[in-house]
Amino acid sequence: MEVSLDFTPVYPRHDLLIEIGRIEMAMEHLAERDERERVSLKPRLESRMQRLRSELAHLAV
Repeated sequence: MEVSLDFTPVYPRHDLLIEIGRIEMAMEHLAERDERERVSLKPRLESRMQRLRSELAHLAV
């Protein structure tokens, strides 16, 4: 008897969730940065978060 498990669909979802967590942590630590860095980083982080959540939503379909 051969058991075959396919974890392929799990990995992309897992990777996206990890990356979303990293972005959330980076956003939480923005207050520790100076104003110029916050102004520069916040839109980039928000954009990245939006793309990751969109990709996660597409995986759910």
